[in-house]
Amino acid sequence: MSRSTQNGMRLSIVVPLFNEVTTLDELHRRLTEVLFLIGIRSEIIYVDDGSSDGTVETLQSIEARYEDVRVIRLARNYGQTAALAAGFDAARGDVIVAMDGDLQHAPEEIPKLLAKLSEGYDIVSGWREKRVDNMWTRRLPSKIANWMMAKLSGVSLHDFGTTFKAYRAPVIKRIRLYGDLHRFIPALASWSGARIAEVPIANIPRPQNQSHYGLSRTWRVAADLVTVRFLLRYVTRPLHFFGPLGFMTVAAGLGGGAWVAATKIVTGAPIFLEHGPLLLLSAVLVQTGVVLVGLGLLAEVLTRIYMDGRQRRIYTVADVEPRPLETWGGPRPVPAAAPSRMVQ
Repeated sequence: MSRSTQNGMRLSIVVPLFNEVTTLDELHRRLTEVLFLIGIRSEIIYVDDGSSDGTVETLQSIEARYEDVRVIRLARNYGQTAALAAGFDAARGDVIVAMDGDLQHAPEEIPKLLAKLSEGYDIVSGWREKRVDNMWTRRLPSKIANWMMAKLSGVSLHDFGTTFKAYRAPVIKRIRLYGDLHRFIPALASWSGARIAEVPIANIPRPQNQSHYGLSRTWRVAADLVTVRFLLRYVTRPLHFFGPLGFMTVAAGLGGGAWVAATKIVTGAPIFLEHGPLLLLSAVLVQTGVVLVGLGLLAEVLTRIYMDGRQRRIYTVADVEPRPLETWGGPRPVPAAAPSRMVQ
Protein backbone atom coordinates (compact mmCIF):
# COMPACT_ATOMS: atom_id res chain seq x y z
CA MET A 1 0.00 0.00 0.00
CA SER A 2 1.58 3.26 -1.09
CA ARG A 3 1.64 6.55 0.78
CA SER A 4 -0.32 8.24 -1.99
CA THR A 5 -3.99 9.07 -1.61
CA GLN A 6 -5.85 5.81 -1.07
CA ASN A 7 -9.43 5.03 -2.04
CA GLY A 8 -11.61 2.99 0.25
CA MET A 9 -9.90 3.89 3.52
CA ARG A 10 -12.38 2.89 6.20
CA LEU A 11 -10.82 3.85 9.56
CA SER A 12 -8.49 6.63 10.68
CA ILE A 13 -6.98 6.82 14.16
CA VAL A 14 -6.00 10.38 15.16
CA VAL A 15 -3.61 10.72 18.11
CA PRO A 16 -2.45 14.20 19.25
CA LEU A 17 0.90 14.07 21.04
CA PHE A 18 2.78 16.48 23.26
CA ASN A 19 5.92 15.16 24.95
CA GLU A 20 4.79 11.52 24.98
CA VAL A 21 8.05 9.81 24.01
CA THR A 22 7.92 7.42 26.99
CA THR A 23 4.60 5.87 25.94
CA LEU A 24 4.75 6.18 22.16
CA ASP A 25 6.33 2.83 21.30
CA GLU A 26 3.91 0.86 23.47
CA LEU A 27 0.96 2.88 22.16
CA HIS A 28 1.88 2.13 18.55
CA ARG A 29 2.45 -1.57 19.24
CA ARG A 30 -0.96 -1.94 20.86
CA LEU A 31 -2.66 0.10 18.15
CA THR A 32 -1.24 -2.04 15.35
CA GLU A 33 -2.30 -5.21 17.14
CA VAL A 34 -5.86 -3.94 17.58
CA LEU A 35 -6.16 -2.73 13.98
CA PHE A 36 -4.85 -6.08 12.72
CA LEU A 37 -7.51 -7.90 14.72
CA ILE A 38 -10.27 -5.56 13.48
CA GLY A 39 -9.19 -6.30 9.94
CA ILE A 40 -10.46 -3.24 8.07
CA ARG A 41 -8.40 -0.85 5.99
CA SER A 42 -7.01 1.74 8.36
CA GLU A 43 -4.39 4.40 9.00
CA ILE A 44 -2.83 5.96 12.09
CA ILE A 45 -2.27 9.73 12.13
CA TYR A 46 0.06 11.04 14.81
CA VAL A 47 -0.03 14.82 15.31
CA ASP A 48 2.99 16.21 17.13
CA ASP A 49 1.94 19.40 18.91
CA GLY A 50 5.36 20.99 19.33
CA SER A 51 7.01 18.29 21.48
CA SER A 52 10.51 18.85 22.80
CA ASP A 53 11.36 15.51 24.44
CA GLY A 54 12.25 13.26 21.51
CA THR A 55 8.70 12.51 20.40
CA VAL A 56 9.47 13.79 16.89
CA GLU A 57 12.43 11.46 16.42
CA THR A 58 10.41 8.46 17.61
CA LEU A 59 7.57 9.37 15.26
CA GLN A 60 9.96 9.65 12.32
CA SER A 61 11.29 6.18 13.08
CA ILE A 62 7.78 4.72 13.27
CA GLU A 63 6.67 6.46 10.06
CA ALA A 64 9.69 5.10 8.19
CA ARG A 65 8.91 1.52 9.24
CA TYR A 66 5.12 1.40 8.91
CA GLU A 67 3.29 2.28 5.72
CA ASP A 68 -0.06 2.86 7.41
CA VAL A 69 1.36 5.63 9.64
CA ARG A 70 1.27 9.33 8.84
CA VAL A 71 2.90 12.03 10.97
CA ILE A 72 1.83 15.67 11.09
CA ARG A 73 4.24 18.00 12.86
CA LEU A 74 2.86 21.36 13.97
CA ALA A 75 5.20 24.36 13.95
CA ARG A 76 4.72 24.99 17.68
CA ASN A 77 2.54 23.96 20.59
CA TYR A 78 -0.95 25.10 19.54
CA GLY A 79 -2.96 23.01 21.99
CA GLN A 80 -5.04 19.87 21.79
CA THR A 81 -7.89 21.42 19.81
CA ALA A 82 -5.60 22.51 16.98
CA ALA A 83 -3.81 19.15 16.97
CA LEU A 84 -7.10 17.29 16.68
CA ALA A 85 -8.31 19.63 13.94
CA ALA A 86 -5.12 18.97 11.95
CA GLY A 87 -5.64 15.24 12.31
CA PHE A 88 -9.32 15.41 11.33
CA ASP A 89 -8.48 17.49 8.25
CA ALA A 90 -5.86 14.97 7.14
CA ALA A 91 -7.88 11.81 7.89
CA ARG A 92 -9.07 9.81 4.88
CA GLY A 93 -11.20 7.24 6.67
CA ASP A 94 -14.98 6.93 6.64
CA VAL A 95 -14.76 6.68 10.43
CA ILE A 96 -12.33 8.65 12.59
CA VAL A 97 -11.34 7.62 16.11
CA ALA A 98 -9.55 10.19 18.29
CA MET A 99 -7.65 9.24 21.42
CA ASP A 100 -4.94 10.57 23.74
CA GLY A 101 -1.35 9.46 23.34
CA ASP A 102 -0.50 8.97 27.03
CA LEU A 103 -2.09 5.49 27.28
CA GLN A 104 -4.90 6.79 29.47
CA HIS A 105 -7.13 5.33 26.74
CA ALA A 106 -6.78 1.63 25.98
CA PRO A 107 -6.52 0.95 22.22
CA GLU A 108 -8.17 -2.41 22.90
CA GLU A 109 -11.48 -0.58 23.45
CA ILE A 110 -11.63 0.81 19.90
CA PRO A 111 -13.82 -2.12 18.71
CA LYS A 112 -16.34 -1.20 21.41
CA LEU A 113 -16.69 2.31 19.95
CA LEU A 114 -16.96 0.97 16.39
CA ALA A 115 -19.61 -1.58 17.37
CA LYS A 116 -21.78 1.17 18.88
CA LEU A 117 -21.19 3.42 15.87
CA SER A 118 -22.39 0.66 13.53
CA GLU A 119 -25.79 0.78 15.25
CA GLY A 120 -26.50 4.00 13.32
CA TYR A 121 -24.93 6.69 15.49
CA ASP A 122 -22.79 9.54 14.16
CA ILE A 123 -20.65 10.05 17.28
CA VAL A 124 -19.81 7.58 20.01
CA SER A 125 -18.11 9.04 23.07
CA GLY A 126 -16.19 7.18 25.70
CA TRP A 127 -17.53 7.48 29.24
CA ARG A 128 -15.00 7.20 32.04
CA GLU A 129 -17.60 5.65 34.34
CA LYS A 130 -15.16 4.93 37.16
CA ARG A 131 -12.67 7.78 37.36
CA VAL A 132 -9.28 7.16 38.97
CA ASP A 133 -8.16 10.81 39.00
CA ASN A 134 -7.82 12.99 42.06
CA MET A 135 -11.23 13.74 43.57
CA TRP A 136 -10.80 17.49 44.17
CA THR A 137 -8.63 18.60 41.27
CA ARG A 138 -10.05 16.39 38.50
CA ARG A 139 -13.19 14.38 39.27
CA LEU A 140 -15.34 16.98 41.05
CA PRO A 141 -14.63 19.88 38.60
CA SER A 142 -15.18 17.48 35.69
CA LYS A 143 -18.49 16.27 37.11
CA ILE A 144 -19.75 19.83 37.55
CA ALA A 145 -18.64 20.84 34.05
CA ASN A 146 -20.24 17.76 32.47
CA TRP A 147 -23.51 18.41 34.29
CA MET A 148 -23.55 22.04 33.14
CA MET A 149 -22.69 21.08 29.57
CA ALA A 150 -25.46 18.50 29.45
CA LYS A 151 -27.99 21.05 30.72
CA LEU A 152 -26.85 23.86 28.43
CA SER A 153 -26.57 21.76 25.26
CA GLY A 154 -29.41 19.30 25.76
CA VAL A 155 -27.03 16.40 24.96
CA SER A 156 -27.28 13.70 27.62
CA LEU A 157 -23.66 12.66 28.01
CA HIS A 158 -21.89 11.84 31.24
CA ASP A 159 -18.40 12.67 29.96
CA PHE A 160 -17.83 15.48 27.46
CA GLY A 161 -14.15 15.89 28.30
CA THR A 162 -12.63 12.63 27.09
CA THR A 163 -10.84 12.69 23.74
CA PHE A 164 -11.63 9.01 23.13
CA LYS A 165 -14.46 9.23 20.59
CA ALA A 166 -15.46 7.72 17.25
CA TYR A 167 -16.93 9.93 14.53
CA ARG A 168 -18.37 9.46 11.11
CA ALA A 169 -16.06 11.51 8.93
CA PRO A 170 -18.69 13.79 7.30
CA VAL A 171 -19.97 14.80 10.74
CA ILE A 172 -16.64 15.76 12.30
CA LYS A 173 -15.22 17.38 9.16
CA ARG A 174 -17.99 19.98 8.97
CA ILE A 175 -17.32 21.16 12.53
CA ARG A 176 -14.75 23.95 12.65
CA LEU A 177 -12.72 23.75 15.84
CA TYR A 178 -10.96 26.66 17.53
CA GLY A 179 -10.04 27.74 21.04
CA ASP A 180 -10.56 24.77 23.37
CA LEU A 181 -13.80 23.54 21.84
CA HIS A 182 -12.65 19.95 21.22
CA ARG A 183 -14.24 18.82 24.47
CA PHE A 184 -17.61 20.17 23.27
CA ILE A 185 -17.70 18.45 19.87
CA PRO A 186 -20.82 16.39 20.71
CA ALA A 187 -22.67 19.57 21.72
CA LEU A 188 -21.62 21.37 18.53
CA ALA A 189 -22.54 18.34 16.41
CA SER A 190 -25.97 18.17 18.02
CA TRP A 191 -26.78 21.50 16.34
CA SER A 192 -26.61 19.62 13.01
CA GLY A 193 -28.78 16.79 14.28
CA ALA A 194 -25.98 14.27 14.87
CA ARG A 195 -26.98 11.05 16.61
CA ILE A 196 -24.80 10.67 19.70
CA ALA A 197 -24.22 7.78 22.07
CA GLU A 198 -21.65 6.85 24.69
CA VAL A 199 -20.11 3.63 25.94
CA PRO A 200 -18.30 2.99 29.23
CA ILE A 201 -14.52 2.81 28.96
CA ALA A 202 -11.81 2.11 31.50
CA ASN A 203 -10.14 5.14 33.05
CA ILE A 204 -6.54 3.96 33.21
CA PRO A 205 -4.01 5.86 35.35
CA ARG A 206 -1.43 7.61 33.19
CA PRO A 207 1.89 5.73 33.17
CA GLN A 208 3.68 8.99 34.02
CA ASN A 209 1.00 9.84 36.61
CA GLN A 210 0.73 13.42 35.39
CA SER A 211 -1.52 15.42 33.10
CA HIS A 212 -0.73 18.39 30.89
CA TYR A 213 -3.91 20.06 32.18
CA GLY A 214 -4.98 21.08 35.67
CA LEU A 215 -7.33 23.38 37.53
CA SER A 216 -5.98 26.34 35.54
CA ARG A 217 -8.24 25.36 32.65
CA THR A 218 -11.41 25.82 34.77
CA TRP A 219 -11.98 29.41 33.67
CA ARG A 220 -11.36 28.51 30.01
CA VAL A 221 -13.94 25.74 30.26
CA ALA A 222 -16.45 28.14 31.83
CA ALA A 223 -15.90 30.65 29.01
CA ASP A 224 -16.29 27.91 26.42
CA LEU A 225 -19.57 26.87 28.04
CA VAL A 226 -20.95 30.36 27.37
CA THR A 227 -19.62 30.25 23.80
CA VAL A 228 -21.16 26.86 23.08
CA ARG A 229 -24.50 27.89 24.56
CA PHE A 230 -24.56 30.96 22.33
CA LEU A 231 -23.54 28.96 19.25
CA LEU A 232 -26.20 26.34 19.83
CA ARG A 233 -29.09 28.72 20.51
CA TYR A 234 -28.40 32.04 18.82
CA VAL A 235 -25.75 31.69 16.12
CA THR A 236 -28.35 32.18 13.34
CA ARG A 237 -30.51 34.67 15.28
CA PRO A 238 -28.26 36.81 17.51
CA LEU A 239 -30.88 39.57 17.86
CA HIS A 240 -32.98 37.10 19.86
CA PHE A 241 -30.18 37.15 22.43
CA PHE A 242 -29.29 40.85 22.45
CA GLY A 243 -32.82 42.13 21.76
CA PRO A 244 -34.57 41.03 24.99
CA LEU A 245 -31.64 42.24 27.08
CA GLY A 246 -31.66 45.60 25.29
CA PHE A 247 -35.42 46.08 25.52
CA MET A 248 -35.50 45.20 29.23
CA THR A 249 -32.63 47.58 29.91
CA VAL A 250 -34.35 50.41 27.99
CA ALA A 251 -37.62 49.69 29.80
CA ALA A 252 -35.88 49.83 33.19
CA GLY A 253 -34.20 53.13 32.27
CA LEU A 254 -37.43 54.66 31.01
CA GLY A 255 -39.24 53.45 34.12
CA GLY A 256 -36.69 55.09 36.39
CA GLY A 257 -36.78 58.31 34.38
CA ALA A 258 -40.60 58.36 34.44
CA TRP A 259 -40.62 57.93 38.22
CA VAL A 260 -38.17 60.83 38.65
CA ALA A 261 -40.26 63.03 36.33
CA ALA A 262 -43.50 62.14 38.13
CA THR A 263 -41.91 62.93 41.49
CA LYS A 264 -40.77 66.30 40.20
CA ILE A 265 -44.26 67.13 38.89
CA VAL A 266 -46.11 66.00 42.02
CA THR A 267 -43.78 67.23 44.77
CA GLY A 268 -41.66 69.82 43.00
CA ALA A 269 -38.54 68.42 44.68
CA PRO A 270 -35.20 69.32 43.09
CA ILE A 271 -34.31 66.36 40.84
CA PHE A 272 -30.53 66.56 40.89
CA LEU A 273 -30.32 67.03 44.65
CA GLU A 274 -32.73 64.27 45.69
CA HIS A 275 -32.80 61.86 42.72
CA GLY A 276 -29.57 62.58 40.89
CA PRO A 277 -28.13 59.03 41.12
CA LEU A 278 -31.40 57.46 39.92
CA LEU A 279 -31.65 59.91 37.04
CA LEU A 280 -28.08 59.14 36.00
CA LEU A 281 -28.69 55.39 36.27
CA SER A 282 -31.83 55.69 34.13
CA ALA A 283 -29.90 57.51 31.41
CA VAL A 284 -27.15 54.89 31.45
CA LEU A 285 -29.70 52.05 31.25
CA VAL A 286 -31.41 53.62 28.23
CA GLN A 287 -28.08 54.10 26.46
CA THR A 288 -26.97 50.56 27.29
CA GLY A 289 -30.23 49.12 25.97
CA VAL A 290 -29.87 51.01 22.70
CA VAL A 291 -26.30 49.72 22.34
CA LEU A 292 -27.41 46.11 22.98
CA VAL A 293 -30.15 46.31 20.36
CA GLY A 294 -27.66 47.86 17.95
CA LEU A 295 -25.20 45.02 18.61
CA GLY A 296 -27.96 42.52 17.89
CA LEU A 297 -28.77 44.18 14.58
CA LEU A 298 -25.08 44.31 13.64
CA ALA A 299 -24.69 40.63 14.54
CA GLU A 300 -27.71 39.80 12.35
CA VAL A 301 -26.07 41.53 9.39
CA LEU A 302 -22.77 39.72 10.02
CA THR A 303 -24.57 36.39 10.32
CA ARG A 304 -26.21 36.87 6.95
CA ILE A 305 -22.93 37.90 5.36
CA TYR A 306 -21.29 34.79 6.81
CA MET A 307 -24.07 32.43 5.73
CA ASP A 308 -24.53 33.92 2.26
CA GLY A 309 -20.83 34.46 1.56
CA ARG A 310 -19.95 30.85 2.33
CA GLN A 311 -23.24 29.53 1.00
CA ARG A 312 -23.80 27.75 4.28
CA ARG A 313 -27.16 26.21 5.04
CA ILE A 314 -28.88 26.59 8.39
CA TYR A 315 -30.00 22.94 8.23
CA THR A 316 -28.48 19.50 7.74
CA VAL A 317 -30.16 16.76 5.72
CA ALA A 318 -30.17 13.46 7.59
CA ASP A 319 -28.80 10.35 5.94
CA VAL A 320 -31.58 7.86 5.32
CA GLU A 321 -29.22 5.00 6.10
CA PRO A 322 -25.77 5.77 7.52
CA ARG A 323 -23.07 3.86 5.70
CA PRO A 324 -22.24 0.87 7.93
CA LEU A 325 -18.78 -0.33 8.73
CA GLU A 326 -17.58 -3.54 7.20
CA THR A 327 -19.08 -6.51 8.96
CA TRP A 328 -16.77 -7.60 11.71
CA GLY A 329 -17.05 -11.32 12.27
CA GLY A 330 -14.75 -11.34 15.26
CA PRO A 331 -11.01 -11.05 15.65
CA ARG A 332 -8.60 -12.72 13.28
CA PRO A 333 -6.56 -15.59 14.68
CA VAL A 334 -3.39 -14.21 16.18
CA PRO A 335 -0.23 -15.84 14.82
CA ALA A 336 2.91 -16.30 16.86
CA ALA A 337 4.02 -12.83 15.84
CA ALA A 338 1.25 -10.52 14.69
CA PRO A 339 2.38 -9.08 11.34
CA SER A 340 2.62 -5.34 10.96
CA ARG A 341 2.43 -3.62 7.60
CA MET A 342 5.99 -2.40 7.39
CA VAL A 343 7.68 -0.59 4.57
CA GLN A 344 10.00 -2.97 2.75
